[in-house]
Amino acid sequence: MQAGNPDSQEAGTLPGGLRLWTNSYVNGAASTFLTTLVTFPIYKTIFRQQLHTVMVQEALQQLHKEGLSKFYRGVLPPLLGKTVQGIVLFGTYDTVLHWMSPQATLNRPQSLYHCSLAGMLSGFIEALVLTPCERVQNVLQDSRKDARLPTIRSILQEFNSYGVGKRLKLGYYRGLFPIIFRNGLGSALYFGFKDPIRDALSEKGLPSWLSSFVSGSVNGMGASLLLYPLSVLITNMQAQVGGEVRSTGHSFRALWESRQGRVSLLYRGGSLVIFRSCITWGLTTAINESLKGK
Repeated sequence: MQAGNPDSQEAGTLPGGLRLWTNSYVNGAASTFLTTLVTFPIYKTIFRQQLHTVMVQEALQQLHKEGLSKFYRGVLPPLLGKTVQGIVLFGTYDTVLHWMSPQATLNRPQSLYHCSLAGMLSGFIEALVLTPCERVQNVLQDSRKDARLPTIRSILQEFNSYGVGKRLKLGYYRGLFPIIFRNGLGSALYFGFKDPIRDALSEKGLPSWLSSFVSGSVNGMGASLLLYPLSVLITNMQAQVGGEVRSTGHSFRALWESRQGRVSLLYRGGSLVIFRSCITWGLTTAINESLKGK
């Protein structure tokens, strides 16, 4: 590119726009780290609902009975996981988007097709990178495992005691297929509609930070409600330690029977998911867009 080309200047001073894409990874990490600290109590309450099929009040009573010393038990894996998620999700998304549209810049509108496809690919990569962290987190937060597997170290020792093949299948990557599907579809929906909703709200006169927050909230809520049954399935599959690894179909049938074939029980915890998703993706999007200067 010529020195006077505006695309070259906008992409950054380093070759290939390296500075701009490096910022994408850093901004993703910062936004998800801060959001996780704020929303972890909500997440833990939802986890108990998904696992034990209890109402919000009963889940809160469980946490209250366990005391403050255990209230943030299990926060390290999601804090680490969500920070890495931000790096992978937002950084990989911008990288893939640039790879598909090398003549475009990250600060210009992209097609819905390119945004959705880049989002799906980043979701796939996110699942491969973060499934072990989600697996440890789900075991750690199951109160039934307190006596046998009370710490991250004890969980890792358990997984590492398996043979090489079982270490992945029974241990770190249990429930991988539904996670890949959930993350890929969820990321495609989020990145595909995030910018169009934000831009439409900005045209209505809303401040940029509020437009970004509402856009992230709407996308997060929609994707979470659509994919919530998968999240319940994943929670129950990954909370298991040892035993036979069941197929995704067999696991879902067992889950459906345990919920008495009722959608209302399958969606137990859904009300908190709406609230958590609105806050989580609203904050993440607003912080990320602010750091990018949008």
